[in-house]
Formats: sequence, structure tokens, C-alpha cells
Amino acid sequence: MTSNNWQMLKYGVVRMHDLVQDILNWERFYLSGRLQKPVHILVDNLDIGNVNSANLRAALSAALLLLPSKFTEEDLYSKICSLSYMGDLRMLFAEDKNKVKKIVQGQFGLFHSMYRPILQDYEAKELLRFSSSDYQSNISQDCGLSVTRSLVRALPPLVRSKMGMKLGEEKLWSDSGRFLHEVIIGSREEAAKCMHKVLRRTVMISSARQAISGLLAAGGINATRYLASKVCKAWKS
Repeated sequence: MTSNNWQMLKYGVVRMHDLVQDILNWERFYLSGRLQKPVHILVDNLDIGNVNSANLRAALSAALLLLPSKFTEEDLYSKICSLSYMGDLRMLFAEDKNKVKKIVQGQFGLFHSMYRPILQDYEAKELLRFSSSDYQSNISQDCGLSVTRSLVRALPPLVRSKMGMKLGEEKLWSDSGRFLHEVIIGSREEAAKCMHKVLRRTVMISSARQAISGLLAAGGINATRYLASKVCKAWKS
């Protein structure tokens, strides 16, 4: 293998239980945030691709809550991509300010493939409407309270629980004969603002933990070099 064939890879080591829990609940919103963007899964013994479908649906729903009634497909993927960066301490001084835009524009086709099944499902349920342009779809959405409640229901249980602590909850009797805890939503703006605060706090804590762990694992010299390269990119952007 020649030197031209070598590539730099970023990898991590995690217990599968922790991975699944973060995918389903956004406990730290670190691994789940990564999997909301195009990735290449080398080995999948637990059918993570299937488990991750709930994560993608939740990410799409969260992005829709934060978007206006009309937007483009690129706007949608940019909002999805930005979810896991909200509150990230590195974005304040050590990351490229155009990072989200570059990720989406560089992998637009992959984002489209990832989210197309869910978009088609939302279109069939008349939650979204599409009108094609020369380059991408223009999308409009229903911003009423009924749709807002549906989007909140698609969020991970832990996120809904934290929102319920702030906005209040009510018990509803389901068709299966069980009580469901429903977040009380007075307006779409209120729900979006509350969800944003919950995610931002989760990402802030997670990013601080990751930064400290990275410094300890990399050692002083390597950590300094890595941070310097990040700051340089941030200044150039």
C-alpha cells in the first residue's frame, strides 16, 4: 500500500449498551448526534442501522420544530446537522463557523438518502408538502398545535420528560389501555424554545466532558497541537 492510499480516521470505543441508549434517549447526544449525519458502519452486529431509524425520525422532528413554515431541503439538513452542535463549547472558539454548511453541502446526496423514507412518510401524513426546484425541494409544513404535538411525541423519551418538567405533563389513556405522559404544549414557539434549551444543555455538558476526556487521553503536547489546529480553522472561517 502506497502512502497515497492512507487516510486519517476518527474513531472511538464504546459499549454497545451505551450506544443504543444514546441513540434511543439522547442521554449525552454525542453518539446519537454523530449518527444523525452520514457515517459508514463497518460492522453491525446489533442492526444499529435499524435502531438508528428512531434517532433519524427524532432528529427530523426536532429540526422541523425549529424551522419556519417554509424552507428548503438544504435548510432542513443544516438544522438537523446543527442539533448536536447547539451549546457545544468548541463552537465558541475552536471550530470552523461554516462547519455545518460544509458538511451538508459536501454530503447532500447522502443526507437525502438517509432521510428520504421519513420525509415520504411525513408527506403521506400531510405533515409536509414538497415543490421541486432546479436544485432541491422547497418544503412547507403545517405549524399548528396538532402537528406540533405529533413532532414532540417523536422526540426521545428522555427529552420529552425534561420538557414535561418545564412545561408540565398530562396523563392520557391510550388505545392499548395504558396511561401516556403527554407534554403540555401551549404554542409551537413555546415547545421549540423548551426543546432547544433541553438539547443545548445536554450538548454543553457532553462537550465539556468530551473535551476533558480528550485532553487526558491525548496528552499535553498532542492536545495542544490538536486545539491549535482547531483554533486556526475557526479564525480562518
